[in-house]
Amino acid sequence: MSEKKMTSSRRHHLKSLMLQIAQERLKKEIADREVEKQRYLEENCPALSTPSSLQDLQDLCKKIHQNIDKVDEERYDLEAKVLKGDKEIEDLKIKVIDLIGKFKKPALKKVRMSADAMLQALLGSKHKVNMDLRANLKQVKKEVKEEAADVGDWRKNIEDKAGMDGRKKMFEGAE
Repeated sequence: MSEKKMTSSRRHHLKSLMLQIAQERLKKEIADREVEKQRYLEENCPALSTPSSLQDLQDLCKKIHQNIDKVDEERYDLEAKVLKGDKEIEDLKIKVIDLIGKFKKPALKKVRMSADAMLQALLGSKHKVNMDLRANLKQVKKEVKEEAADVGDWRKNIEDKAGMDGRKKMFEGAE
């Protein structure tokens, strides 16, 4: 079953009616706010009567200071609640990011720590860890190469090996 389309004039008429109703509601809401504001001011802020004597002025100042202190305490408490709420929101955001798996790794700071201290921090203090890697190595005795004790004058060696005769002597000496 196909629905009939609404004509553009009918659509515009309904749209203008909706706008009129919305406008009336906005006006009523603004008026209600003003009435609520007046009621709150009458309830919480009585008309200020300026006292004539000095004692009455001092009492009024003390009363105003007490009210200021009370409001300041409320502001502090509300601020603490907001900060706590912000921290909870941040923690929940981190949990959501962890659950999604798209976690951005923070930039790590360089820490100077020896390998022993690092392993001790990872394994706990009851484990004695020694990173002396050389202790586990096998001892190998170095072989001392026997070099010709009598090297002699290097200039003489160069002259002897120069030319074809020198090459021949090198090969003969190798035998």
